[in-house]
Amino acid sequence: MPERSIWVVVVLGGLATYLIRLSFIALIPHERLPAQFREGLRFIPPAVLSAIVLPELVLRDGALALSLDNHRLIAGVVAALVAWRTRSTWLTIGAGLLALVLLSLL
Repeated sequence: MPERSIWVVVVLGGLATYLIRLSFIALIPHERLPAQFREGLRFIPPAVLSAIVLPELVLRDGALALSLDNHRLIAGVVAALVAWRTRSTWLTIGAGLLALVLLSLL
Protein backbone atom coordinates (compact mmCIF):
# COMPACT_ATOMS: atom_id res chain seq x y z
CA MET A 1 0.00 0.00 0.00
CA PRO A 2 2.76 2.59 0.75
CA GLU A 3 4.23 2.01 -2.71
CA ARG A 4 0.91 2.95 -4.30
CA SER A 5 0.75 6.20 -2.31
CA ILE A 6 4.21 7.18 -3.53
CA TRP A 7 3.06 6.76 -7.13
CA VAL A 8 -0.09 8.76 -6.43
CA VAL A 9 2.06 11.62 -5.10
CA VAL A 10 4.41 11.43 -8.10
CA VAL A 11 1.57 11.39 -10.64
CA LEU A 12 -0.37 14.18 -8.91
CA GLY A 13 2.77 16.29 -8.58
CA GLY A 14 3.56 15.81 -12.26
CA LEU A 15 0.00 16.62 -13.23
CA ALA A 16 -0.01 19.78 -11.10
CA THR A 17 3.28 20.93 -12.64
CA TYR A 18 1.97 20.26 -16.15
CA LEU A 19 -1.29 22.12 -15.52
CA ILE A 20 0.51 25.14 -14.08
CA ARG A 21 2.72 25.38 -17.17
CA LEU A 22 -0.17 24.69 -19.53
CA SER A 23 -2.29 27.40 -17.92
CA PHE A 24 0.43 29.95 -18.63
CA ILE A 25 0.47 28.98 -22.30
CA ALA A 26 -3.25 28.36 -22.81
CA LEU A 27 -4.84 31.15 -20.77
CA ILE A 28 -2.65 34.13 -21.63
CA PRO A 29 -2.69 35.16 -25.29
CA HIS A 30 0.78 35.60 -26.73
CA GLU A 31 -0.03 39.16 -27.83
CA ARG A 32 -0.90 40.27 -24.27
CA LEU A 33 2.54 39.48 -22.91
CA PRO A 34 4.89 42.48 -22.76
CA ALA A 35 7.45 42.58 -25.56
CA GLN A 36 10.39 42.51 -23.12
CA PHE A 37 8.96 39.44 -21.42
CA ARG A 38 8.51 37.62 -24.75
CA GLU A 39 12.05 38.59 -25.72
CA GLY A 40 13.36 37.22 -22.41
CA LEU A 41 11.60 33.90 -22.90
CA ARG A 42 13.85 33.22 -25.89
CA PHE A 43 16.83 32.89 -23.58
CA ILE A 44 15.37 30.26 -21.25
CA PRO A 45 16.18 27.11 -23.31
CA PRO A 46 19.86 28.02 -23.88
CA ALA A 47 20.25 28.99 -20.22
CA VAL A 48 18.78 25.71 -19.00
CA LEU A 49 20.86 23.69 -21.46
CA SER A 50 24.01 25.53 -20.36
CA ALA A 51 23.23 24.87 -16.72
CA ILE A 52 22.95 21.16 -17.46
CA VAL A 53 25.94 20.80 -19.80
CA LEU A 54 28.55 23.16 -18.33
CA PRO A 55 29.18 21.22 -15.09
CA GLU A 56 29.82 18.08 -17.17
CA LEU A 57 32.45 19.95 -19.16
CA VAL A 58 34.35 21.75 -16.40
CA LEU A 59 34.13 19.35 -13.46
CA ARG A 60 36.00 16.09 -13.05
CA ASP A 61 35.39 14.11 -9.86
CA GLY A 62 33.82 17.18 -8.29
CA ALA A 63 36.85 19.40 -8.87
CA LEU A 64 37.27 22.17 -11.41
CA ALA A 65 39.25 20.85 -14.41
CA LEU A 66 40.22 23.69 -16.73
CA SER A 67 43.24 22.09 -18.38
CA LEU A 68 44.16 20.57 -21.72
CA ASP A 69 43.82 17.16 -20.05
CA ASN A 70 40.05 17.66 -19.90
CA HIS A 71 38.93 16.14 -23.20
CA ARG A 72 35.27 16.91 -22.53
CA LEU A 73 36.01 20.60 -22.16
CA ILE A 74 38.03 20.75 -25.38
CA ALA A 75 35.33 18.83 -27.27
CA GLY A 76 32.75 21.19 -25.82
CA VAL A 77 34.72 24.20 -27.02
CA VAL A 78 34.98 22.64 -30.50
CA ALA A 79 31.23 21.99 -30.51
CA ALA A 80 30.50 25.55 -29.36
CA LEU A 81 32.65 26.98 -32.14
CA VAL A 82 30.95 24.81 -34.74
CA ALA A 83 27.54 25.82 -33.39
CA TRP A 84 28.50 29.49 -33.51
CA ARG A 85 29.80 29.32 -37.08
CA THR A 86 27.27 26.95 -38.68
CA ARG A 87 24.11 27.16 -36.52
CA SER A 88 23.64 23.46 -37.35
CA THR A 89 22.60 21.11 -34.56
CA TRP A 90 23.79 17.99 -36.36
CA LEU A 91 27.19 19.43 -37.28
CA THR A 92 27.62 20.63 -33.71
CA ILE A 93 26.85 17.19 -32.27
CA GLY A 94 29.04 15.46 -34.84
CA ALA A 95 31.98 17.81 -34.32
CA GLY A 96 31.78 17.49 -30.54
CA LEU A 97 31.59 13.70 -30.66
CA LEU A 98 34.39 13.46 -33.22
CA ALA A 99 36.60 15.76 -31.15
CA LEU A 100 35.93 13.72 -28.00
CA VAL A 101 36.68 10.41 -29.74
CA LEU A 102 39.86 11.73 -31.34
CA LEU A 103 41.07 13.25 -28.08
CA SER A 104 40.33 10.00 -26.23
CA LEU A 105 42.36 8.02 -28.79
CA LEU A 106 45.42 10.26 -28.50
